[in-house]
Amino acid sequence: MILDRLHLKKGIGQALIVNSGNANAFTGPEGLAHAREMGRRVADQLKISFHHVFVGSTGVIGVPLPMPALRNGIPALILRLRKAGYKEAAQAIMTTDTRPKEIAVQHRIAGKMVTIGGIAKGSGMIHPDMATMLAYLTTDVVIDQKTLQKTLRTVANQSFNCISVDGETSTNDTVLCLANGLAGNTLIRGSSSAHTQFQNLLHEVCHFLAMEICRDGEGATKIIKIELSGASSHKAAKQFAQTLATSPLVKTAIFGADPNWGRIIAALGRAGLPLHPNRIVIAFNGLSIVKDGKGLGPRIEGQIQKIMRRPSFTISISLGTGTGSSTIWTTDLTYDYIKINASYRS
Repeated sequence: MILDRLHLKKGIGQALIVNSGNANAFTGPEGLAHAREMGRRVADQLKISFHHVFVGSTGVIGVPLPMPALRNGIPALILRLRKAGYKEAAQAIMTTDTRPKEIAVQHRIAGKMVTIGGIAKGSGMIHPDMATMLAYLTTDVVIDQKTLQKTLRTVANQSFNCISVDGETSTNDTVLCLANGLAGNTLIRGSSSAHTQFQNLLHEVCHFLAMEICRDGEGATKIIKIELSGASSHKAAKQFAQTLATSPLVKTAIFGADPNWGRIIAALGRAGLPLHPNRIVIAFNGLSIVKDGKGLGPRIEGQIQKIMRRPSFTISISLGTGTGSSTIWTTDLTYDYIKINASYRS
């Protein structure tokens, strides 16, 4: 969001105010003024700097915020602040989600117990780079601000930017991490064993939330891990993987448990990059269905069909042209996805 990007330049955050049901996007100067008012009202109530408040909104695009409701609601929310409130917050930020998404983990770093907690929302319009998703993380670790920013960006690229539900992105994607330093550990700065431990812990939280978003994809019945290897570069591998993850024909075949590997070949072919068909290997949970550019026949397809009936499985593709690789998680495309999005505003 525009306001949050401005506040990020200060490098400090103390409070979050988030609404669901209305994205406050494409609402012009009035929308920015409303976001600022939300932040100022929170800042005044908490007696903190306006620049230390971050604002989040998610929902329908192009509709002004109902400011009278927000003006009345913010003081009531402040009065209800408490340690157990994260459960209500995780539920309140939902839109088409079917369940709240939350996690908290602990690990001893440099002799001190460090905690990271997180909540997220997201179900549709999910595709890198992030999409219609919000993720808010808090930790008590003592860490340099620049190190935290770099670490969060790295971890987001390994988690939230590796999921795709429908190939659609939207306007309000946000991932924020606030650290209060109450763990009392030695300051984490740059590369160190403590930083590695913290990054691994943060990755655990973000990966869990990203997978929850993927599992809760609108209408989804299956979650699929796509492993693309043997590409000419990492960038090329990512392009191939994303083409597969967003192909309606591939995703509907997955929904129907149809081992139609020709759809995968066709999607690879339209990724816009060079291919060597006779080097391609395609496998489901390690069982090859295509090898050296040739299908392995009906008997293997019958075994693959059983794998495809599972709620989760891995599709591995090797292109045989280099060392580039990429992994992305996606979902099937179902009748319910169309029902949800055909009546989103009603």
